[in-house]
Amino acid sequence: MYDKVQLRSCLLQTRAALSLIERRQKSDDICSHLTNSQLLTNAKTILAYFSFRTEPDLSSLFYDSNYRWGFPRCVGKTMSWHVWKPGDSTNTGAYGITEPNSDAPIIEPNEVDLILVPCVACDYRGYRLGYGGGYYDRMLSKTEWQSIPTIGIVFEFAYLLQLPIESWDKPLQNICTEYKLVRS
Repeated sequence: MYDKVQLRSCLLQTRAALSLIERRQKSDDICSHLTNSQLLTNAKTILAYFSFRTEPDLSSLFYDSNYRWGFPRCVGKTMSWHVWKPGDSTNTGAYGITEPNSDAPIIEPNEVDLILVPCVACDYRGYRLGYGGGYYDRMLSKTEWQSIPTIGIVFEFAYLLQLPIESWDKPLQNICTEYKLVRS
């Protein structure tokens, strides 16, 4: 089995090799599964992410005003969540990732109904491979976040039987690919 660094590199290369048209279609299919899911339709406040590089792009969802959308800001080793709606300005964060402005209202864990988590890969048990910064693992290990439903967002080719895991890795409850939304 690959180690995490090798696996991440290999999967990111595969993802980067997808054409823009393929990525757009796969992203649209993921959004369609999410839109049709009870997890989304029952939610009011949803934490998401702005697509970075070749990640699945969920931006078509963000125009649905039935939801209050929150996006992360990374400062040091912590992530805070802020309200964002179409038309609000953004900044580029420390990793080159789009973030809401620092003065955007903060969203507290008790306000959140669903978390859409970006993944390099996921496995059938719900474990994810991210970029290696540990932001989501640190957040999801805190008591106040543990009862909030999570959906890992990943392209099907990176939905794997098993990933190498560490003691601090936290599994996600659901995984969504362009083919399906499943409970892990």
